[in-house]
Amino acid sequence: MLISEIKNILLQLSASASFVLLVQWKMIRGPIKPRNPNFPNQPVLLLISCGFSLLLCTLLSGKMFGVLYINWGLLPAYIGILYGSSRTRTGLAALMLGSMYLSSLRDVPGHILLNSGLLLCPLLFGMSGKFRLGTITEKILVLWAALVPSLVLMAYTSAESGWNYRDTDMRHMLLISITMVVYLTVGALYIYLLETAWDKLEVDGRIASLSEKFRQETDNLRQITDMVPLSIIALDDNLRIIRLNETLMDKILTRSPGVSKGDIVNRTAFDLIHMLKLTMTPEIDQMLSIIQRKQRAAETILCYGRVIHFMATPLASKDKNKPGVMVIVMQDMTEEEKIRSELSHVERLSLVGQMAAGITHEIRNPMAVVRGFLQLMNEKCPPGLESYFQIVMEELDRANGIINDFLSLARSGMSTKEDVNLHVLLEELAPLLWADANLRGQSVELNLCESLPALRVNSKEIKQVILNLGRNAMEAMQPKGVLTLETRQVLGRAELLVKDTGSGMTETELAKLFTPFFTTKEQGTGLGLPLCLSIIERHGGTITVNSIHGAGTVFTVSLPCESE
Repeated sequence: MLISEIKNILLQLSASASFVLLVQWKMIRGPIKPRNPNFPNQPVLLLISCGFSLLLCTLLSGKMFGVLYINWGLLPAYIGILYGSSRTRTGLAALMLGSMYLSSLRDVPGHILLNSGLLLCPLLFGMSGKFRLGTITEKILVLWAALVPSLVLMAYTSAESGWNYRDTDMRHMLLISITMVVYLTVGALYIYLLETAWDKLEVDGRIASLSEKFRQETDNLRQITDMVPLSIIALDDNLRIIRLNETLMDKILTRSPGVSKGDIVNRTAFDLIHMLKLTMTPEIDQMLSIIQRKQRAAETILCYGRVIHFMATPLASKDKNKPGVMVIVMQDMTEEEKIRSELSHVERLSLVGQMAAGITHEIRNPMAVVRGFLQLMNEKCPPGLESYFQIVMEELDRANGIINDFLSLARSGMSTKEDVNLHVLLEELAPLLWADANLRGQSVELNLCESLPALRVNSKEIKQVILNLGRNAMEAMQPKGVLTLETRQVLGRAELLVKDTGSGMTETELAKLFTPFFTTKEQGTGLGLPLCLSIIERHGGTITVNSIHGAGTVFTVSLPCESE
């Protein structure tokens, strides 16, 4: 009989524990909402799981040794009431009464009420709010405050039914006492299991949230490093590559197509140099030396004809005795250096122009005096010396022309503008160009569009550009060459095309075409084309050149169609 009672107790204990197992199973299957403010916000889950345990325990319940009734279903019912919402509490209370009534039809109605534990429900309803906000210990004490009176009431009903503990076998009394202690202990254990399960769920939720946030931050950082126009590479303690951005990867692919990131990661910097088939130059050796020292450094080096700004920085490590990750940032500064050099050249040119503008009167006045005296001396000199005087005066005029070009090139302000039709300017200059072409045995063709809007320009300066470009074209052609002047309107801009049938230019000549003082003519100053470009840019226009070596050249002058 003793063994049978122990088996019955264990069976009811297992039935009462089923609600804990159901809640944990739901947590594993998930998702379960977090506690708000400090308890499970799952009324349906609690009602189903606690109700199931309550019914199962009621079906298996009975009197120990035929005298003492202990209801193990009170454990899930009371815990569900304390944790649940108002609807859950009401549902469980009704379920407690109904299940007890169905299983105890022969008992006294008053005993059914006492054994069901319903008398303690108002106390549980009132303590539910504080219970949810309490600690684990406080929650266990609240549960015990309800279980102990319930056990007393169940013992009372047994006494009312004729049970006398003095007549009970000592072994039976010992088992009954142990069962009551286990009853309270198991209730505390259920509270502990639920609390730790919910705490674990919250911790897992925080970890998942932090992991997702970390993943997003890492992904954002990766996208940022891939987007910047810098070559970035990270090395570990053993100087092995652990990360490189897309900019660097693109440059590697231009030199070694077919190489993937997987082929590079976990390789050393030496392996990468060998993979790219680079020769160990002093510059590369200098970069490797900086990396091996694992020290902060910033250098600008010349490598394979490219200007590279190289910066190495070791990242801080938590272990001060252990070096951290080494980050290397490289930037190709070749184009920037070219621009800086060109800007420096422009500044020097501007300074030269300003100097020329400042001393122009100091030079022109003596030259005018010299020229005047030369003309006077030419009138009184012996016959046969006129040619020498003529050469000197031509050189003085040439020097004066160079000074004028300097002044025009240095001029930064805008001259007076007026509304002028480009065709009118071409018709005024046509006789001059035809006369010059006849002397050279060449011809001039005008190919003007039907209508061209007026341009707001300085007529004198635009005429100077047309004459310079036209005479340059004629000087580039042999006899019987043809100079073509063509106009057209494209996207709100007026264009003038100056075409010649000369020998064209090489790529080297095209690259230096508008550089001051660059000339391919024996008597040229190298200031004509820079002056034309300066004038057109002051008018908001552009000059482009298309030339095929051996097939002629086309200068295209584009000006905005603006007028008052």
